Amino acid sequence: MLHRNLRKLGQVWRQSCSMDAAESGRYKPPRKGRQQDLGNADMAVKTTEYRPSDKEPFMNERQRDYFRKKLNAWKDEILEESRATIAALQQDTIAEPDLADRASSETDRATELRTRDRQRKLIAKIDEAIRRIDDGSYGYCEETGEPIALSRLDARPIATLSLEAQERHERRERVHRDD
Repeated sequence: MLHRNLRKLGQVWRQSCSMDAAESGRYKPPRKGRQQDLGNADMAVKTTEYRPSDKEPFMNERQRDYFRKKLNAWKDEILEESRATIAALQQDTIAEPDLADRASSETDRATELRTRDRQRKLIAKIDEAIRRIDDGSYGYCEETGEPIALSRLDARPIATLSLEAQERHERRERVHRDD
């Protein structure tokens, strides 16, 4: 399925880039300032305009509520994608007669399943973060006990280490990996 979508995308791209498309007026360049964000925009809390601030007390009720909503929205989105993947895999069971198409389909399926497995592990981390919100330990570094920067939590709501502690952890990991 992905292979067919890529093939179709290639055709559309070739058509839009051809001189015929430019001359006929079919080609429309992208509008400025309209880039798609494929990163953490999915996790953005759409229900409110509130943003945690360093000016307010750390992990007050409003901030805990903000991060709880953000984590639940992220989890719901992952679960919805998972359901869509399962439905697509069940529908796309057509045996491809061409060996290359069959291999491509199997590769796409394996990649999709690997992605879903990583997201399953991510759901466990999201659940753990929600549990930490409930018990009051959310937002504090597990190693040092110091508050984790709100900007870090906003970008990575499942963070358990402050930026400095995470960097130390990664340096230690790199040193031990080289041994």
